[in-house]
Amino acid sequence: MDNPAPTSDANSIARRDLDLLNKKLEGVEMPPELKEKALDMVARLERMFTQGFYSEEFEKVSHYIDWIIKIPWVKRVDRAIDLVAIKETMDKSHYGMDSVKERIIEYMSVLKLRASRNLGAARAPIICLVGLVGTGKTTFAYALSEALGRPIARIPFGGLGSARDLRGESRLHIEAEPGYVARALCDSGVKNPIILLDEIDRVTEEARMDIMGVLVELLDPSQNNRFLDHFIDYPVDLSEVMFIATANNTGNLATAVMDRLEPIMMPSYTDEEKMHIAQSYLFPKALEAAGMDPATITVDLTLWPTIIRPLGYDAGIRTLNRTIEGIVRKVAMMVVTGQAKTVYLTPDNIKSFLPKW
Repeated sequence: MDNPAPTSDANSIARRDLDLLNKKLEGVEMPPELKEKALDMVARLERMFTQGFYSEEFEKVSHYIDWIIKIPWVKRVDRAIDLVAIKETMDKSHYGMDSVKERIIEYMSVLKLRASRNLGAARAPIICLVGLVGTGKTTFAYALSEALGRPIARIPFGGLGSARDLRGESRLHIEAEPGYVARALCDSGVKNPIILLDEIDRVTEEARMDIMGVLVELLDPSQNNRFLDHFIDYPVDLSEVMFIATANNTGNLATAVMDRLEPIMMPSYTDEEKMHIAQSYLFPKALEAAGMDPATITVDLTLWPTIIRPLGYDAGIRTLNRTIEGIVRKVAMMVVTGQAKTVYLTPDNIKSFLPKW
């Protein structure tokens, strides 16, 4: 049976839709071959309209074009590396850890030197921050993003179950999407962002080998200038991306991946460092978040060891942060209900303010 001829209204809507797709492609800088491919797809839509298959195919083509115009094929951040600003930003977000900060400053110095001597595109080292939970690995990456003025996109590897999540699926599949890598590039809006590969040691055992294979390609400068996402179906240049990886340990990482990484150990915090972090960073932050006047709570200095170790030793500061937030919430409740205007924490009353674990 012949397909019914399109009505006048359908013709008008189809022409408007096709014109919109052409306009989207006109104003975007992208590789000429890819633009020609997309324009051919739109031209094919015009031919399909009279055959009755236009609607379904239009959705696929429109979805594909929406993604390829999001990719920053040429846009980049051009900002000089300011070593003083980088150091200040890291000091603001992390107390101590001088050896870690020194290593990062060394890497940034090499990039700055190459750029000053016009030695071509400086390839950033693939830094891998290795340490226990709560030692500040992820926030280091965000601090570096702020200092460099580059947007950051995070790819969570915890529980990642398939290499397709990184590479995407062919657009021939129903509801196909680009992979995490291409989407991270789109989210950042520039071709030289920071991409955080978070917890690369925590992928599922079944998919570990395939995911490690994709990681090798991502982190290898000789390969990542033509990274192929199966949905985009055109090589994407990742050579200007600054990749930062994090891991709790390196035992689960393939040797080929480790060969392409510069591991930096994130040490555990000492009690002395935690005391400084609690008093200078976490406590003021918790008060500000609660909208509370700093004069509302006074803490006896002898209490800090108890607050720092409510359950014994902890390598990071997450438990400490939760403890402080719990204290502030209890005081906030007392203020709001009229039980107190100010609270002085002492060895005699501290137990009633500590969270019940």
